Amino acid sequence: MANNGGVVQVNFYSAFVSQAYRNAQKAQKPEVDKAIEALKEKYKAQGKEASDAEISKLERQYADRIPRPPLSDLIDQIDHIAKVAGIDHVGLGSDFDGVDGQLPQGLDSPADLPKITAALMERGYSAEDCRKILGGNLLRVFRQVEAVSKELQSESRPRITEKQPFQKQ
Repeated sequence: MANNGGVVQVNFYSAFVSQAYRNAQKAQKPEVDKAIEALKEKYKAQGKEASDAEISKLERQYADRIPRPPLSDLIDQIDHIAKVAGIDHVGLGSDFDGVDGQLPQGLDSPADLPKITAALMERGYSAEDCRKILGGNLLRVFRQVEAVSKELQSESRPRITEKQPFQKQ
């Protein structure tokens, strides 16, 4: 495996963190699909269309029936990636804005991130290790990307212009 200095961003979505959660979600899917279809039919009978917000609300009601995995499952995943890829290649990709509350127990907003730090330190991670995981590694990669971008911009090479590809120069 080539080491390009990248970072694995750990997503907090419970179905990615816990196989038990994922299995429960899969088992529930036929019932959820049936409920969504009934909701759409209800709106259709009224000459309307079910909104994405209404469908999301219904999906959330079903998701709330599945017990959220413990925070320790997420910490296990972070720990595993750190051991496999190295401490310099693990970060947090939370997805607070995309999983609609389907996060491990105790993680309800970015305000709960200190719980991850505390759990990692309880497992023996240093303050420096935590700094890397909590954003230091990602910032390092961003600096490297920016340096490469500047290098490429300074090279004398053909440029894409507004005329391309419709008009050749």
